[in-house]
Amino acid sequence: MIKTSDLIFEPNSQRRMLLNVDLQGEKTLNWVNNKKQQLRELLDENGVVLLRGLKFLTGKQFSQALEVIFDEPLLEYKYRSTPRSQLKGNVFTATEYPASETILQHNESSYSNVWAMRIGFLCMLPPSEGGETPLADSREVLSKIDADIRQEFEAKKIRYVRNYGDIDLPWSEVFQTSDKSSVEQYCRANQIEYEWKENDGLRTYQILPATALHPATGEKLWFNQAHLFHVSSHAREVKESMLANFGEENLPRNTYFGDGTPIDESALEHIREVYEQSLFYFDWQKNDLLLVDNMLYSHGRKPFRGPRKVLVGMSSLGSHPCEMQ
Repeated sequence: MIKTSDLIFEPNSQRRMLLNVDLQGEKTLNWVNNKKQQLRELLDENGVVLLRGLKFLTGKQFSQALEVIFDEPLLEYKYRSTPRSQLKGNVFTATEYPASETILQHNESSYSNVWAMRIGFLCMLPPSEGGETPLADSREVLSKIDADIRQEFEAKKIRYVRNYGDIDLPWSEVFQTSDKSSVEQYCRANQIEYEWKENDGLRTYQILPATALHPATGEKLWFNQAHLFHVSSHAREVKESMLANFGEENLPRNTYFGDGTPIDESALEHIREVYEQSLFYFDWQKNDLLLVDNMLYSHGRKPFRGPRKVLVGMSSLGSHPCEMQ
Protein backbone atom coordinates (compact mmCIF):
# COMPACT_ATOMS: atom_id res chain seq x y z
CA MET A 1 0.00 0.00 0.00
CA ILE A 2 1.02 3.62 -0.57
CA LYS A 3 0.38 5.17 2.82
CA THR A 4 -0.57 8.77 3.51
CA SER A 5 2.53 9.06 5.68
CA ASP A 6 4.62 8.48 2.56
CA LEU A 7 3.23 11.62 0.92
CA ILE A 8 4.75 15.06 1.24
CA PHE A 9 2.38 17.89 0.32
CA GLU A 10 3.31 21.43 -0.57
CA PRO A 11 1.84 23.96 1.89
CA ASN A 12 -1.90 24.60 1.69
CA SER A 13 -2.54 22.30 -1.26
CA GLN A 14 -3.34 18.61 -1.34
CA ARG A 15 -3.43 18.80 -5.14
CA ARG A 16 0.35 19.19 -5.39
CA MET A 17 1.82 15.88 -4.48
CA LEU A 18 5.33 14.53 -4.10
CA LEU A 19 5.63 10.79 -3.50
CA ASN A 20 9.02 9.63 -2.28
CA VAL A 21 9.52 6.03 -3.42
CA ASP A 22 11.72 3.51 -1.60
CA LEU A 23 12.18 0.62 -4.01
CA GLN A 24 13.93 -1.53 -1.38
CA GLY A 25 15.69 -3.45 -4.12
CA GLU A 26 12.56 -3.95 -6.22
CA LYS A 27 12.77 -3.22 -9.95
CA THR A 28 11.01 -0.04 -11.04
CA LEU A 29 8.63 -1.73 -13.47
CA ASN A 30 7.66 -4.32 -10.84
CA TRP A 31 7.00 -1.55 -8.31
CA VAL A 32 4.89 0.39 -10.82
CA ASN A 33 2.90 -2.71 -11.73
CA ASN A 34 2.21 -3.49 -8.07
CA LYS A 35 1.13 0.10 -7.32
CA LYS A 36 -0.64 0.90 -10.61
CA GLN A 37 -4.17 1.10 -9.22
CA GLN A 38 -3.13 3.34 -6.35
CA LEU A 39 -1.15 5.57 -8.70
CA ARG A 40 -4.18 5.98 -10.98
CA GLU A 41 -6.33 6.89 -8.00
CA LEU A 42 -3.77 9.42 -6.74
CA LEU A 43 -3.60 11.05 -10.17
CA ASP A 44 -7.40 11.14 -10.47
CA GLU A 45 -7.72 12.67 -7.00
CA ASN A 46 -4.88 15.18 -7.21
CA GLY A 47 -4.28 15.99 -10.88
CA VAL A 48 -0.49 15.99 -10.40
CA VAL A 49 1.79 13.37 -8.86
CA LEU A 50 5.59 13.58 -8.73
CA LEU A 51 7.30 10.25 -8.06
CA ARG A 52 10.88 10.51 -6.81
CA GLY A 53 13.19 7.55 -6.23
CA LEU A 54 12.41 5.32 -9.22
CA LYS A 55 15.20 4.16 -11.55
CA PHE A 56 14.85 4.32 -15.34
CA LEU A 57 17.67 3.36 -17.69
CA THR A 58 15.90 3.74 -21.05
CA GLY A 59 13.01 5.48 -22.76
CA LYS A 60 11.50 2.05 -23.35
CA GLN A 61 11.20 1.46 -19.61
CA PHE A 62 9.53 4.85 -19.30
CA SER A 63 7.06 3.94 -22.05
CA GLN A 64 6.28 0.62 -20.39
CA ALA A 65 5.76 2.27 -17.00
CA LEU A 66 3.34 4.86 -18.40
CA GLU A 67 1.31 2.24 -20.25
CA VAL A 68 0.96 0.30 -17.00
CA ILE A 69 -0.06 3.38 -14.99
CA PHE A 70 -2.37 4.85 -17.63
CA ASP A 71 -3.68 1.42 -18.66
CA GLU A 72 -3.61 2.45 -22.32
CA PRO A 73 -1.08 2.57 -25.18
CA LEU A 74 0.76 5.87 -25.55
CA LEU A 75 -0.51 8.26 -28.20
CA GLU A 76 1.22 9.44 -31.33
CA TYR A 77 2.05 13.13 -31.40
CA LYS A 78 -0.30 14.30 -34.18
CA TYR A 79 -1.07 17.81 -35.41
CA ARG A 80 2.19 19.04 -33.90
CA SER A 81 2.99 22.56 -32.80
CA THR A 82 6.58 22.30 -31.54
CA PRO A 83 9.78 20.53 -32.61
CA ARG A 84 10.46 17.23 -30.83
CA SER A 85 12.39 14.05 -31.51
CA GLN A 86 10.47 10.80 -31.46
CA LEU A 87 11.92 7.83 -29.64
CA LYS A 88 10.61 4.27 -29.52
CA GLY A 89 7.20 3.47 -28.08
CA ASN A 90 5.60 6.87 -28.77
CA VAL A 91 8.00 8.58 -26.37
CA PHE A 92 9.22 12.03 -27.36
CA THR A 93 11.76 14.54 -26.17
CA ALA A 94 10.34 17.63 -24.52
CA THR A 95 9.98 20.64 -26.85
CA GLU A 96 13.34 21.41 -28.43
CA TYR A 97 13.36 25.20 -28.18
CA PRO A 98 16.65 26.96 -27.31
CA ALA A 99 17.62 26.73 -23.65
CA SER A 100 17.41 30.50 -23.25
CA GLU A 101 13.69 30.59 -24.10
CA THR A 102 10.74 30.34 -21.74
CA ILE A 103 7.88 28.12 -22.87
CA LEU A 104 4.63 29.70 -21.69
CA GLN A 105 2.03 27.73 -19.77
CA HIS A 106 -0.25 25.57 -21.89
CA ASN A 107 -2.45 22.51 -21.75
CA GLU A 108 -1.03 20.17 -24.36
CA SER A 109 -2.87 20.36 -27.72
CA SER A 110 -5.60 22.66 -26.39
CA TYR A 111 -5.30 24.41 -29.78
CA SER A 112 -6.91 21.26 -31.22
CA ASN A 113 -10.30 19.59 -30.84
CA VAL A 114 -8.56 16.44 -29.54
CA TRP A 115 -5.81 16.14 -26.94
CA ALA A 116 -4.12 13.79 -24.48
CA MET A 117 -5.84 13.60 -21.10
CA ARG A 118 -2.75 12.33 -19.30
CA ILE A 119 0.93 13.18 -19.69
CA GLY A 120 4.02 11.65 -18.15
CA PHE A 121 7.36 13.47 -17.92
CA LEU A 122 10.61 11.67 -17.07
CA CYS A 123 13.78 13.56 -16.19
CA MET A 124 16.71 11.59 -17.60
CA LEU A 125 19.19 14.44 -17.09
CA PRO A 126 18.46 17.55 -15.00
CA PRO A 127 20.15 20.78 -16.14
CA SER A 128 22.81 22.45 -14.03
CA GLU A 129 20.56 25.47 -13.55
CA GLY A 130 16.87 26.25 -14.18
CA GLY A 131 14.81 24.19 -16.60
CA GLU A 132 11.90 23.67 -14.23
CA THR A 133 8.51 22.55 -15.57
CA PRO A 134 6.03 24.98 -13.96
CA LEU A 135 2.48 23.81 -13.37
CA ALA A 136 -0.72 25.82 -12.96
CA ASP A 137 -4.20 24.69 -11.95
CA SER A 138 -6.60 25.37 -14.86
CA ARG A 139 -9.45 25.90 -12.38
CA GLU A 140 -7.47 28.50 -10.46
CA VAL A 141 -6.48 30.27 -13.69
CA LEU A 142 -10.13 30.44 -14.75
CA SER A 143 -11.18 31.90 -11.41
CA LYS A 144 -8.50 34.63 -11.51
CA ILE A 145 -9.18 35.90 -15.03
CA ASP A 146 -11.18 39.12 -15.11
CA ALA A 147 -14.87 38.27 -15.52
CA ASP A 148 -15.39 40.54 -18.54
CA ILE A 149 -12.39 39.04 -20.34
CA ARG A 150 -13.49 35.51 -19.52
CA GLN A 151 -17.02 36.13 -20.73
CA GLU A 152 -15.84 37.65 -24.01
CA PHE A 153 -13.57 34.68 -24.72
CA GLU A 154 -16.32 32.21 -23.86
CA ALA A 155 -18.88 34.01 -26.01
CA LYS A 156 -16.69 34.53 -29.07
CA LYS A 157 -14.40 31.47 -28.88
CA ILE A 158 -10.89 31.45 -30.39
CA ARG A 159 -9.75 31.22 -34.00
CA TYR A 160 -6.30 29.62 -34.39
CA VAL A 161 -4.56 30.55 -37.64
CA ARG A 162 -1.40 28.75 -38.78
CA ASN A 163 0.86 29.26 -41.79
CA TYR A 164 3.31 26.41 -42.14
CA GLY A 165 6.84 27.02 -43.38
CA ASP A 166 10.49 27.48 -42.51
CA ILE A 167 9.96 29.82 -39.55
CA ASP A 168 7.54 27.43 -37.88
CA LEU A 169 7.11 23.71 -38.48
CA PRO A 170 6.48 22.68 -42.11
CA TRP A 171 3.10 21.06 -42.69
CA SER A 172 4.76 17.74 -43.52
CA GLU A 173 6.10 17.61 -39.95
CA VAL A 174 2.93 18.93 -38.32
CA PHE A 175 0.74 16.33 -40.01
CA GLN A 176 3.45 13.66 -40.27
CA THR A 177 2.89 13.15 -44.01
CA SER A 178 3.96 14.70 -47.31
CA ASP A 179 0.68 13.64 -48.97
CA LYS A 180 -1.68 16.58 -49.43
CA SER A 181 -4.77 14.37 -49.62
CA SER A 182 -3.93 12.88 -46.21
CA VAL A 183 -3.60 16.39 -44.77
CA GLU A 184 -6.98 17.34 -46.22
CA GLN A 185 -8.57 14.21 -44.82
CA TYR A 186 -7.21 14.95 -41.34
CA CYS A 187 -8.42 18.53 -41.52
CA ARG A 188 -11.94 17.54 -42.58
CA ALA A 189 -12.12 14.93 -39.80
CA ASN A 190 -11.03 17.47 -37.19
CA GLN A 191 -13.03 20.55 -38.23
CA ILE A 192 -9.93 22.39 -39.50
CA GLU A 193 -10.38 24.72 -42.47
CA TYR A 194 -7.45 24.65 -44.88
CA GLU A 195 -6.16 26.66 -47.80
CA TRP A 196 -3.28 25.64 -50.07
CA LYS A 197 -1.00 28.52 -51.02
CA GLU A 198 1.61 28.97 -53.71
CA ASN A 199 4.89 27.06 -53.46
CA ASP A 200 3.20 24.22 -51.55
CA GLY A 201 2.30 26.53 -48.67
CA LEU A 202 -0.60 25.79 -46.32
CA ARG A 203 -2.78 27.93 -44.08
CA THR A 204 -5.26 26.45 -41.59
CA TYR A 205 -8.01 27.88 -39.37
CA GLN A 206 -9.77 26.29 -36.44
CA ILE A 207 -12.35 27.75 -34.05
CA LEU A 208 -12.42 26.28 -30.55
CA PRO A 209 -13.85 27.11 -27.11
CA ALA A 210 -11.87 29.05 -24.51
CA THR A 211 -13.04 26.81 -21.67
CA ALA A 212 -13.87 23.14 -21.26
CA LEU A 213 -15.54 20.84 -18.75
CA HIS A 214 -13.44 18.05 -17.27
CA PRO A 215 -15.13 14.77 -18.29
CA ALA A 216 -14.62 13.13 -14.89
CA THR A 217 -15.09 15.99 -12.42
CA GLY A 218 -17.41 18.25 -14.45
CA GLU A 219 -15.34 21.28 -13.41
CA LYS A 220 -14.99 24.20 -15.81
CA LEU A 221 -11.39 24.90 -16.85
CA TRP A 222 -9.49 27.59 -18.74
CA PHE A 223 -8.37 25.44 -21.68
CA ASN A 224 -6.86 27.17 -24.71
CA GLN A 225 -3.63 28.57 -26.12
CA ALA A 226 -4.78 32.00 -27.27
CA HIS A 227 -2.09 33.72 -25.18
CA LEU A 228 0.66 31.45 -26.54
CA PHE A 229 -0.27 31.36 -30.25
CA HIS A 230 -0.86 35.11 -30.48
CA VAL A 231 1.99 37.12 -32.00
CA SER A 232 2.14 39.26 -28.84
CA SER A 233 3.59 36.27 -26.97
CA HIS A 234 6.95 37.20 -28.53
CA ALA A 235 9.20 39.99 -27.30
CA ARG A 236 8.28 43.36 -28.82
CA GLU A 237 11.23 43.48 -31.21
CA VAL A 238 10.58 39.91 -32.39
CA LYS A 239 6.88 40.65 -32.88
CA GLU A 240 7.64 43.79 -34.91
CA SER A 241 10.18 41.93 -37.05
CA MET A 242 7.73 39.12 -37.78
CA LEU A 243 4.97 41.54 -38.76
CA ALA A 244 7.38 43.44 -41.02
CA ASN A 245 8.63 40.27 -42.71
CA PHE A 246 5.41 38.29 -43.04
CA GLY A 247 2.53 40.68 -42.62
CA GLU A 248 -0.27 39.76 -40.22
CA GLU A 249 -2.02 37.42 -42.66
CA ASN A 250 1.07 35.24 -43.13
CA LEU A 251 2.34 35.02 -39.56
CA PRO A 252 3.37 31.46 -38.68
CA ARG A 253 0.66 31.41 -36.02
CA ASN A 254 -1.76 33.85 -34.50
CA THR A 255 -5.09 33.92 -32.70
CA TYR A 256 -8.28 35.94 -33.13
CA PHE A 257 -11.75 35.70 -31.71
CA GLY A 258 -13.90 33.16 -33.48
CA ASP A 259 -15.62 35.84 -35.56
CA GLY A 260 -12.23 36.97 -36.90
CA THR A 261 -11.99 40.16 -34.84
CA PRO A 262 -8.69 40.91 -33.10
CA ILE A 263 -8.06 40.03 -29.47
CA ASP A 264 -7.03 42.96 -27.30
CA GLU A 265 -3.38 42.43 -26.43
CA SER A 266 -3.95 43.83 -22.94
CA ALA A 267 -6.42 40.98 -22.31
CA LEU A 268 -3.81 38.44 -23.41
CA GLU A 269 -1.19 40.06 -21.18
CA HIS A 270 -3.64 39.85 -18.27
CA ILE A 271 -4.06 36.11 -18.95
CA ARG A 272 -0.27 35.61 -19.02
CA GLU A 273 0.00 37.45 -15.70
CA VAL A 274 -2.69 35.21 -14.20
CA TYR A 275 -0.74 32.14 -15.27
CA GLU A 276 2.42 33.60 -13.74
CA GLN A 277 0.60 34.23 -10.45
CA SER A 278 -0.68 30.63 -10.41
CA LEU A 279 2.60 28.80 -11.02
CA PHE A 280 4.23 26.25 -8.78
CA TYR A 281 7.28 24.23 -9.68
CA PHE A 282 10.16 22.14 -8.39
CA ASP A 283 13.79 21.40 -9.27
CA TRP A 284 14.09 18.32 -11.47
CA GLN A 285 16.09 15.40 -10.11
CA LYS A 286 17.32 12.48 -12.19
CA ASN A 287 14.60 9.82 -12.65
CA ASP A 288 11.79 12.08 -11.43
CA LEU A 289 8.51 10.87 -12.94
CA LEU A 290 5.80 13.55 -13.17
CA LEU A 291 2.23 12.45 -13.92
CA VAL A 292 -0.18 15.21 -14.99
CA ASP A 293 -3.87 15.46 -15.81
CA ASN A 294 -3.50 17.63 -18.92
CA MET A 295 -6.87 19.31 -18.49
CA LEU A 296 -6.57 20.10 -14.78
CA TYR A 297 -3.00 21.42 -15.03
CA SER A 298 -1.05 23.36 -17.62
CA HIS A 299 2.73 23.11 -17.91
CA GLY A 300 5.59 25.16 -19.34
CA ARG A 301 9.38 25.39 -19.16
CA LYS A 302 11.83 27.80 -17.57
CA PRO A 303 15.13 28.71 -19.29
CA PHE A 304 18.12 26.59 -18.30
CA ARG A 305 21.89 26.09 -18.46
CA GLY A 306 23.69 22.87 -19.24
CA PRO A 307 22.33 19.74 -20.93
CA ARG A 308 18.73 18.83 -20.09
CA LYS A 309 16.87 15.68 -21.13
CA VAL A 310 13.20 15.29 -20.29
CA LEU A 311 11.09 12.65 -22.03
CA VAL A 312 7.33 12.84 -22.58
CA GLY A 313 4.57 10.28 -23.16
CA MET A 314 0.86 10.96 -23.60
CA SER A 315 -2.27 8.85 -23.23
CA SER A 316 -6.09 8.87 -23.30
CA LEU A 317 -7.82 11.03 -25.91
CA GLY A 318 -10.08 13.84 -24.79
CA SER A 319 -12.23 16.03 -27.03
CA HIS A 320 -14.76 18.83 -27.01
CA PRO A 321 -18.38 17.53 -26.92
CA CYS A 322 -19.80 16.57 -30.31
CA GLU A 323 -16.49 17.32 -32.03
CA MET A 324 -15.31 13.77 -32.66
CA GLN A 325 -16.33 12.28 -35.99
